[in-house]
Amino acid sequence: MSRFALITADADFEHRIRLAAASLPGALQTFQANFLPASIDDVFNQLVGEPIEVLILGPDLRSDDAFKFATAVDARHPHVSLIYAAQPTPDLALAAMRSGVRDLVIPTADSESLRSHLEQAAASATSRLAAAPPIGTIGDESEHAHGRIIAVMSPKGGVGKTTIATNIAVGLGKIAPMSVVIVDLDLQFGDVASALMLNPERTILDAASGPMDSLSLKTYLAPHPTNIYALCAPRNPADADKISPDGIAELIKHLAADFQYIIIDTSPGLGEHVLATLDQASDVVWVCGMDIPSVRGLKSGLEILNELHMLPEHRHVVLNMADRRTGITLQDVEATLGVPVDVVLPRSRSLPLSTNRGVPALQDGLRDPVVKGLRKLIDRFRPQWDNRDHKQLHRRADFQ
Repeated sequence: MSRFALITADADFEHRIRLAAASLPGALQTFQANFLPASIDDVFNQLVGEPIEVLILGPDLRSDDAFKFATAVDARHPHVSLIYAAQPTPDLALAAMRSGVRDLVIPTADSESLRSHLEQAAASATSRLAAAPPIGTIGDESEHAHGRIIAVMSPKGGVGKTTIATNIAVGLGKIAPMSVVIVDLDLQFGDVASALMLNPERTILDAASGPMDSLSLKTYLAPHPTNIYALCAPRNPADADKISPDGIAELIKHLAADFQYIIIDTSPGLGEHVLATLDQASDVVWVCGMDIPSVRGLKSGLEILNELHMLPEHRHVVLNMADRRTGITLQDVEATLGVPVDVVLPRSRSLPLSTNRGVPALQDGLRDPVVKGLRKLIDRFRPQWDNRDHKQLHRRADFQ
């Protein structure tokens, strides 16, 4: 299987990519050139074996050419993860995201760092390919792979929902760089922007009322240093009335065609916008505090959605701020809910502090027991790595 392909005339970068790929399953094919052809067919028609999953563009390729090439690859081979070696800047990262580049790597990165990027890119490609509908399926939705839509919910406020949602996004950004977007659906009082220390130029109001083609949609997103993107809540709470549930549903559908993971931080309760989200969600993360009102509220929410047949396929119950001193045990919570708790996050002073700083715990390497629980939650969404044993294939070619 031709898992990886590299285009570069930079011998040192090629050597480090070879070292990185040597420890991973799959073949590596290389094209020695410091330019990109006018047509992507000039590359893909020369590949041998099965279709590639990861295409790496070297640091000697012009960024304008790389982004133009990436746009064509993303349109015709959306499962392929395209990596570009360039010194990242906010403007470059935004242009890369809009073109379809899935990851940026520092040109001087060592082979071990490059190996990690290749592994994550391959896993991301495998997940997108698995999500693609069978060939020959009829209907608009069959034209694109469908990303995983994760709704983070709680009937009650004040249980750390936004903190958990932003950490899910950051954690998944390490698995699928530049293929994760977090949407703030608390339209009146959303805090995703402050939790990620962002000051976005455009918000979900622009996205829900403007054109939603792939290129336009990406202009509404705010890039974050962790290789994720955010669609933030309106600045004016009154603008929430201008966003219809149908508009939200359409927006989510289009995001799912372009991103591997869509994390939606919903408003408390079960309003119309939340129900529109649940109608499309593949997963729901229920966040519950360790107090009686929160537990009972979640129980009622589960019962209502079950009656409406609106429970997503995958459910993840998170018990946040767990503390034995509350007088309630984990067993009490599970008995009341009637479902098991999947992840327990212990009460932590560091976690709310990280949110107040605008730096999620999984971003700054926080050392705290709660991080272990957050990583366990992330693992529930991690695509399975393909461990099949493949021989390494090294091939050189050019475009002449």
